[in-house]
Amino acid sequence: MAPLLTFYGVMSLAYLGLGLMWLLRFMQFWKNLTQLHYHITTVIALGMFEMAFWYFDYSSLNSTGVRPMGVTIWAITFTAVKKTLSRLLLLVVSMGYGVVRPTLGGMASKVLLLGAVYFVASEALELYEHLGNINDFAGKTKLALVLPVVFLDAGFILWIFSSLSGTLEKLQVRRSMVKLELYRKFTNSLAVFVVLSIAWIGYELYFNATDPLSELWRIAWLIPAFWAILAYTLLAVICVLWAPSQNPTRYAYSEEAGDNFDEEAASLTSTAVKVAGDIRKVSGAITIREDIEEDKRE
Repeated sequence: MAPLLTFYGVMSLAYLGLGLMWLLRFMQFWKNLTQLHYHITTVIALGMFEMAFWYFDYSSLNSTGVRPMGVTIWAITFTAVKKTLSRLLLLVVSMGYGVVRPTLGGMASKVLLLGAVYFVASEALELYEHLGNINDFAGKTKLALVLPVVFLDAGFILWIFSSLSGTLEKLQVRRSMVKLELYRKFTNSLAVFVVLSIAWIGYELYFNATDPLSELWRIAWLIPAFWAILAYTLLAVICVLWAPSQNPTRYAYSEEAGDNFDEEAASLTSTAVKVAGDIRKVSGAITIREDIEEDKRE
């Protein structure tokens, strides 16, 4: 367990560094913050607590040989909450929350329901993996706990990319080029992370199939370590893309600046009305002239 102890110590410092940098930007532009910035702050804080609790958990296990039940349960709970809120953050960002729409509207209840179900499934799996007996974690029990999390993760991925497609389409129609470029970078980054996740899942299945007796326990710590690093990197990318700035309306939703398409439509309509009015005036003047000429002839 020594490698995981060192790893969680390093990750605790990494989250601390990310949190400090985010806090500096947060305080510097505190007047220009949006609701999305508070959500990102919450996920960073949960990551700091998660890594700290896992570090103390493995530190106690390494020194005493006994796992501290209370610390382990807190670490598991923070992990489940952070995983849930991280996925919800990706989902609401993909929906364009705070960028192309001010609220989630009727979708909020569905998003919260999916998050609640995922938290319960993730918490149950984490509890059984870290506190269950090794002999019990096999066969149908393992399948019953793993499959719900797998299907929910797949549902999150499908919903996220479907929402991203709709958001990109809206931004293209509205010709919001700055926001469109932001979401293109986010989509490309997310696609890379999904490909890496699928590749690592394949390696994890191969690793478990070729090592049924856990003879490769010295390198088994790399499997959870990779997921922790991937989650941290994705969070860091979001922090860079949505960092607080001096110009919050550049990326935030705005009825005036955010709906360029509506403004253009309104200007085109007013132009058409003016042209129609001018045509009517010209035709009216021509008619009057014709009437005058006829009167003179008579």
